[in-house]
Amino acid sequence: MKQDLDRLMKERNLDAMIVMGRMNGNPPLLYMTNGAKIIRARVIKKHGEPPVLICAPIDREEAALSGLKVITTNHFDYEGILRKTSDLLSAEVELLRKVFEALNIKGRVGFYGYLDQGMAYKLISTIQDRLGVEVFGESEPNMIDIARATKDSDEVKKIIDVGKRSSAVMGNTLEFLKSHSIRNNYLIDKDDKPLTIGQVHRQIHHFLAECQLDVPEGVIFSIGRDAGVPHNKGNPNDVVELGKSIIFDFGTREAGGGYYFDMTRTFCLEYAPKEVEKAYQDVYDCINLLSGAYKAGAETRNYMQMACNFLESRGHPTLGRDTKNENGFATGLGHGIGLAVHEQPFFSLSAVDNTVIQPGHVFTCEPGVYYPERGFGVRLEDVIWIGQDGKGINLCDFPKELVVKISK
Repeated sequence: MKQDLDRLMKERNLDAMIVMGRMNGNPPLLYMTNGAKIIRARVIKKHGEPPVLICAPIDREEAALSGLKVITTNHFDYEGILRKTSDLLSAEVELLRKVFEALNIKGRVGFYGYLDQGMAYKLISTIQDRLGVEVFGESEPNMIDIARATKDSDEVKKIIDVGKRSSAVMGNTLEFLKSHSIRNNYLIDKDDKPLTIGQVHRQIHHFLAECQLDVPEGVIFSIGRDAGVPHNKGNPNDVVELGKSIIFDFGTREAGGGYYFDMTRTFCLEYAPKEVEKAYQDVYDCINLLSGAYKAGAETRNYMQMACNFLESRGHPTLGRDTKNENGFATGLGHGIGLAVHEQPFFSLSAVDNTVIQPGHVFTCEPGVYYPERGFGVRLEDVIWIGQDGKGINLCDFPKELVVKISK
């Protein structure tokens, strides 16, 4: 949470921190500006003091909605700097020199936010040489990653709201499928042709727009063999066939940028083959076991191991026994969600994933088993919030039903 930033800065001996770059695709900057709808910004925070937002004058009113103190680049005559300086790198450094001088930024300064790697290297190197501050950088999970990982009540409310809208999209999609007729084991569209995966994808995007959601990483709606490859989004030319496993997964967020939700359901239309029924029951039992076990104070990797042990007991290969495994349980168990669809904490057996679950963590639980050569895959995904009492609360109440009956 943001209230942890001063403690985290003290642990790193930081006198100040700066988060910068373009807003689009930059969760650290979006976080520090409280979701301000602006193009580009620099947010500077001194230890023990509130952040200050530096932005272009054209963004000043949207920036003011952040609740932060706003100073426009006009205060530092950025336009004048640009007219005198032959390259943007030097102009940015000169702007920061004036900003640091005005705000009395000295000592050890941490740099955060997303920039092009080459530009970031040159910018940080030049700042180190010219501005007389000690530059500090760190690998993931960095200070802002850690702060973002625990959500306050307002953040959780936003995630819940996106979750409700996501469930509506999933429900509308199932109703869309149910509205079709059946012929020769396929769904038939209004033009008397087999319904395709591409048509379903287009309809899902229509429902998303109606609910004011977007999906930057795309929608997974895959059938049969493709459902057996975890992130296969589905072949648009495939037809929607009865009795084949369909994985429907999307990481949705508030349209235009904001908090995410992530959910997955697996289903078969009209009937399910016996081997899919068994796999589904195994995954269903696994997610129910895990959902009741999450609690503050436990390491994330413990739950990945729990999932591996359970699915191995049901006869599935897992990453717990084979680090190169691509069948059965062949993915991590989950990840945090917030201003990015994949953020801290992560649930795997990796040595770096040793995070201890804390109140305020919001993350996915998504066990699955995948068998592309056998023509199916199964995944179920819910979102868990660790409340202040340390117990896990499932934020995804969409039904889990393997067989979806068609009404026509």
